Amino acid sequence: MTDFIGGFRKSALGDKAAEGRQSGANLLGTLARHPALTKSFLAFNGHILYGTSLSVRQREILVLRVAVLRHCGYEWAQHVILGREAGLGDAEVAGVIDGPDAPVWSPVDRALLRAVDDLLAGGKVGDDAWDVLAKEFDEQQLMDVIFTVGTYETVAFALRSFGVEPEADLAPHIQDRGKAEPADR
Repeated sequence: MTDFIGGFRKSALGDKAAEGRQSGANLLGTLARHPALTKSFLAFNGHILYGTSLSVRQREILVLRVAVLRHCGYEWAQHVILGREAGLGDAEVAGVIDGPDAPVWSPVDRALLRAVDDLLAGGKVGDDAWDVLAKEFDEQQLMDVIFTVGTYETVAFALRSFGVEPEADLAPHIQDRGKAEPADR
């Protein structure tokens, strides 16, 4: 299991110290307590990170909105870093907190954010968001939207329920959550 997690960390996160990014050691250490589950989950999560038909920027918009709505500071902090690497600027990061009506969003980005809001509130993407996304995205991309939101909702549930503490270098990014209420244990 240690080799599997090490391999996943290296492929997912690279050499964190050299790149100035976090290792995710606290989350991975928590997951390592259930090796069979972790191996399956990380294999699936690998698709969301590397096999998705969405752009990295689109994926990060989805994940960040999940983190805001689920009040998950750890997830937010990790993905602010990844979102900025994917090209999200400060106004867009703030716009994720403000939601789909923030003026920074294109119609497609707005629909992505609405899709997250719809999924987490009612378990399905509403017609307005779906219509916009269906005109822009193919079937696989639509599926990746749903599974990305579901995956990171599960991650937020786990991080908060298990009380996973963020690594020290994540703390400044947790503060970036603006209006999002801190609710981590």
